[in-house]
Amino acid sequence: MNFIKNNLANALTLANLFAGCVGAIHLILGDYQTTAICLILSSIFDFFDGFVSRALKSNSNLGLQLDSLADMVSFGLIPGLTMYKALEPFGTELLGIHLPFEIKYFGLLVTLFSCLRLAIFNLDEEQRYYFKGLNTPTNTVLLFGLYYAFKETNSFSFLFENELLLVLLTIITSWLLISPIKMMAMKFKSKKIQDNYAKLILVVGGIAILAIFQIVGIPMLVIYYILVSLVFQKQLS
Repeated sequence: MNFIKNNLANALTLANLFAGCVGAIHLILGDYQTTAICLILSSIFDFFDGFVSRALKSNSNLGLQLDSLADMVSFGLIPGLTMYKALEPFGTELLGIHLPFEIKYFGLLVTLFSCLRLAIFNLDEEQRYYFKGLNTPTNTVLLFGLYYAFKETNSFSFLFENELLLVLLTIITSWLLISPIKMMAMKFKSKKIQDNYAKLILVVGGIAILAIFQIVGIPMLVIYYILVSLVFQKQLS
């Protein structure tokens, strides 16, 4: 029983990693629906490994390292590959200039900064009730959500038909990962309504966005989350 108790959370973390690996493979193959399913599974496993670890009091340094390594694939490699796929059609051309390399590799900048963000997070003890910068799962939802909506409904075509906008999106999201901007975490310090206005606004607005826009609303929800976090900067601590 002690073996199961001590390793159940790690098993969930490895399940997150497995789903992330499968999702990355299918993203390369152009099977975006399977990638979406894998990201959902990775998010569920990522949530429950921490929940189980706290519930069973099985926290360990091994678990901490495994969690970051699994997230690096599910929420670091996949968003980088997403931008890689989005930039692939443009070949070596940027603003009419032919570069000596294919610009699709620029999309992997997101993966590099995701790795940096995860390393910084592991060393930062301040981020208990808020995140410093955009966390990797949320950034993945934004980038893959945009690309998935484009592939499924042709939404955001203005973005995916313009290589400059895609490069700018890559740069902005890479910076957001390591930025000093406080981002809301869904952890409650108290049950007082006045202490949780921002979270209530986020939840109510988020439900409305998803109800109205459905698949297209998924990346819009992340943008809304960023805006709410910016408005309530002083309340996040």
